[in-house]
Amino acid sequence: MNRGRILGLATALVFASGAALADGVKDVSTTYKVVDDTIPQSLTGKPGDPVKGRKIAINRKKGNCLACHQMPIPEQPFHGEISPDLSGVAERYTAAEIRMRIVDPKVLNEDTIMPSFYRNNGFHRVLKKFQGKTMLSAQEVEDVLAYLMTLKDE
Repeated sequence: MNRGRILGLATALVFASGAALADGVKDVSTTYKVVDDTIPQSLTGKPGDPVKGRKIAINRKKGNCLACHQMPIPEQPFHGEISPDLSGVAERYTAAEIRMRIVDPKVLNEDTIMPSFYRNNGFHRVLKKFQGKTMLSAQEVEDVLAYLMTLKDE
């Protein structure tokens, strides 16, 4: 893949990220405990809803996973090709590992272009209206996680 395409996709992801924030995710206190590069405990203390999680994951103004990942979502065109295919992801990673990747993937790879969907601090040059806000709520993270845990190889 050429550098221009990667930069274009990264730019699209940044704009999509801004749209997700603008859709009304409230200020929250994002507290979670990282253990061995995982987040083993639910952010909400209750299970996620995989049906809601699927909707969030493929929503181009919310999770927007399709911007970078291939997914088993045949009804949606234009899946990304710059990140790993999410088909079978539940067989490659535990729930705690996937939660870490959704909440703050920069813990695992500081150079990743994947946004931190739940971290809300430590960023530079954030517009004032987005400061202290997350892209996804704690429950939305758990819902996306519940959906991703259904993605097993057939």
